[in-house]
Amino acid sequence: MDNQMSETLVRTGPGTALGNVMRRYWVPILLSREIAEPDGPQVRVQILGEKLLAFRDTDGHAALIDEFCSHRGVSLYFGRNEKNGICCGYHGVKFDRNGHCVEVPSLPKTREACKHLDIKAYPCIERGGIVWAYMGPKDKQPEPPNLEWCNLPDSHVFVSKRLQECNYLQAMEGGIDTSHVSYAHAYEVASDPLHMDSKALKYFADGNVIFEVEQQPHGLTMFGRRNGEPDSYYWRITQWLFPWYTLIPPFGDHAMGGHAWIPIDDENCWAWSINFHPGRPLTEEERTALEAGKGIHCEYEEGTFRPKANKDNDYLIDRQAQKEMRTFTGVFGIATQDTSLQESMGTIQDRSKEILLPTDRAIVMARRMLHDAAMANTLTPDAEPPAVHADRQFVRAAGVLLPRGQQPQGWAAEHLNNGKDKPVFSV
Repeated sequence: MDNQMSETLVRTGPGTALGNVMRRYWVPILLSREIAEPDGPQVRVQILGEKLLAFRDTDGHAALIDEFCSHRGVSLYFGRNEKNGICCGYHGVKFDRNGHCVEVPSLPKTREACKHLDIKAYPCIERGGIVWAYMGPKDKQPEPPNLEWCNLPDSHVFVSKRLQECNYLQAMEGGIDTSHVSYAHAYEVASDPLHMDSKALKYFADGNVIFEVEQQPHGLTMFGRRNGEPDSYYWRITQWLFPWYTLIPPFGDHAMGGHAWIPIDDENCWAWSINFHPGRPLTEEERTALEAGKGIHCEYEEGTFRPKANKDNDYLIDRQAQKEMRTFTGVFGIATQDTSLQESMGTIQDRSKEILLPTDRAIVMARRMLHDAAMANTLTPDAEPPAVHADRQFVRAAGVLLPRGQQPQGWAAEHLNNGKDKPVFSV
């Protein structure tokens, strides 16, 4: 990939070409439980290079405003969250959840002073246990997100996030790349409680995967073909939803999976991990395993969202376990295996040195879609980016055995696109 294209794709701060596109979507900001209490402590948030502050006001509304007071630039993190607003700790200047200055205690004519002191604020909604914000032009605000998992009852969904200390793009490309599952996760996946006892595991021994990729209104559908039964192929059908979501096929009757890869700044991102089942609540055993960091989740350093196994301790690599084939990489945990490999590339991967293979076709196509959208928005700011409408966001991933003569594209179009109330297909 040439340097110009790479620069466009890894820069998402205010005013950047791709950053402007990403701001046209509802952005996952933080877990609702991080600001669970009305008038509770406010939380610093950095998203897309912007330093912001999240809080829940007296009436229970989630809010996202500029971190800094417009009066003297003091951080509102040190202010008071009370009576439906944040009072600056320096001079008591108060802002409501819409960023409006509502009080200047040091001046008798507060209303007149307030007119000039408003700060940036973004509208928020809550779905799937997440606070989402819209950070783009007010007249372009889309309908709320319509991914299947964010509209299910809380009992059907488990959501976590982890800090990943690298650019969002290389993290997301790991989610798009399904061929690595047969290697990086090869030995451990069979014993993981969210994967074990499924028929699909025996097909993963076939590392010679044939890939087909199809561009869709929502992004990309990736078809990975492995040998199944003598008369069938096992098709692992994954989805990439523009600009930052991936959906993972389920294993047996286990919960389905998904990710969102959200830039914090150009060198860090939030890796959101979601497990959900459209047809039933998660069992107590499943939820216990997920809370313990199994499956696509992880354990944390105490009091943080940073993984317990991280670059400072070489991800707790165990060379003996690697030699004994208990783990392919020497690192335990599916999420940690991905993180270790993606962070090992550096905070921003030098893509001028990469040599891509046929299995990387989906990554190339995703890069092109992101770049095309960035360039279109630069030329025509009113241009509509892909999948911004909610009706394009409801798709599913699947794992299915199909007869060797049947192509998966037609099957996927019938069963996975707008698949609400349809069966979950897994092997």
